[in-house]
Amino acid sequence: MAAVIAAAGLLQPSAGAATGPEGTRTTAGTPADPAEDPRATAPDARALTYPLDCNGAPQIVTDTAQGDLDGDGRPETVAAVRCDAGSGTPPHALYVVTRDRGEGARPRVVATLLDTARRQTVSDLTVRDGTVTASLLGYSSPDIPRFSPDTKHLAKWRWSDGKFRQELTDSAPTRV
Repeated sequence: MAAVIAAAGLLQPSAGAATGPEGTRTTAGTPADPAEDPRATAPDARALTYPLDCNGAPQIVTDTAQGDLDGDGRPETVAAVRCDAGSGTPPHALYVVTRDRGEGARPRVVATLLDTARRQTVSDLTVRDGTVTASLLGYSSPDIPRFSPDTKHLAKWRWSDGKFRQELTDSAPTRV
């Protein structure tokens, strides 16, 4: 009886192998199609052009954070993007980038969390437990030089009911 059990154990798939769609074997339980893998890598924020008008100047991604924001098991990328003006501190836009399922799917912007019209600079960008958190540096008046923000505000966004919603945070900006 022990010999039969031992032989049966040798004929079974290894503990690290699983059967994928249509009987395709994969390793460690990962799907045969990497685009369907919930552990797929987050989209590369530098692989696309953003809907940001820089009047001919190049765009620059200054910070990124990755995580599963919508609960589909695949990570998204949040990108802080600004125009590379060469001087001063151009305002940031904050975008959510995803990649559709399927082979050869390219990254695309699915949401704008912060528009450059708000004239803020993003710092300390993180994604944790489906929440995007960023410190937003800004200006208390038009007289403040644009290279020296003097206010700081904490902002958070979370996916809810099919769109990103900004969560309530301390609405009073603090001095930098």
